Amino acid sequence: MEKKTMKRVWILLLSASAILAVRCQGPGADQQQETQVPVAVTEVSLGEVRQSLFYNGDIKAEVEVKVFSKVPDRIEAYFVDEGDAVQKGEPIAKILATTIEQGLRQAEAGLAAAQAQEANLRAEYERAKRLHGEDAMSQQEYDAIKTQYEAAVAQLQQARAALETAKSQFGDATVRSPITGIIGERHYETGDMATPTMPVATVVQMDRVEIEVEATEEDLGRLAVDQKAEVDVKSYPGETFVGRVIKISPILDPMTRMAKVEILIPNQDHRLKPGMYAEVEITTGMLENVIVVPRYAVIENTSLVSENGEDEVVKNYFVFVVDDSARAEQRKLDVDYVNHQYVAVRSGIAVGERLVVSGQNNLREGLPVLIAEEGTE
Repeated sequence: MEKKTMKRVWILLLSASAILAVRCQGPGADQQQETQVPVAVTEVSLGEVRQSLFYNGDIKAEVEVKVFSKVPDRIEAYFVDEGDAVQKGEPIAKILATTIEQGLRQAEAGLAAAQAQEANLRAEYERAKRLHGEDAMSQQEYDAIKTQYEAAVAQLQQARAALETAKSQFGDATVRSPITGIIGERHYETGDMATPTMPVATVVQMDRVEIEVEATEEDLGRLAVDQKAEVDVKSYPGETFVGRVIKISPILDPMTRMAKVEILIPNQDHRLKPGMYAEVEITTGMLENVIVVPRYAVIENTSLVSENGEDEVVKNYFVFVVDDSARAEQRKLDVDYVNHQYVAVRSGIAVGERLVVSGQNNLREGLPVLIAEEGTE
């Protein structure tokens, strides 16, 4: 009796183990193989892609003039401060010019003496001419008086010229703005010694600002005057300032093989300041009615290819699409143009196909997918 009972227990245990093994190995293995990868897709469509070139540069004023003192002496007073608006000819600073002022007073006194001398000799000369005409004065006496008078006239002219020179030198002691603009920088403080090597101040015009960038030889074929330029600065995140290309250098620097390109941006509110660091995007063209793929949906692969004995770096672009059986299918793209946002595709996918835009890094050819989100571009 005990033997039969033990036998039945063993049979039940073996049956249970067999059932458990079937459940673990069969359905579990199939489920692992057919696990669906969740992805987001969008329908492939036509669009447009902007062709651009990117540069970095510093903002500078459209016009910037450094104002120097012609008088090397101490700065007696500043009439303006940084940020002040000035008109053309308005005084900026006064230079201490004691010696020049003394020279001016001497020149004024010299002119007064020369004028008096000329007036006295002119009267004598007029009298001599009358007497000489009446034969009451010899030719020798007349010539002597005439010579004295002509010398006095020359001295008077010389004194007037000396006074004008002294006035000009004294006027140089007042440093004036050569243009209408804004004081960008004061390079001294009151009491400093002005020197010919350092400007007293810098005057700028900021209603428009410029950015100078350097373009490669390859870029020059795509650049042209009047192309649109979009400028971003860190001071105003999320805001873009729009300008245009105004000048492209006709020559390249022989050392760097780069050419200078100037961009002009309106700045009526003076928000853009000289010295700011700017990121510039210049629009060079527009591709229209092309298949557009978001850059983030593309898997990029770089490889080294040897051709005719020369190594060349080749970049390939791949995407995944979802076929009618809800499985992933990898496609290699024939790319026409790539920017930081989009890829313009020549061939490799077709309009209307379902493009994987999220989850593609977890896919491989033929894997079943679960479409978690579907949209349109």
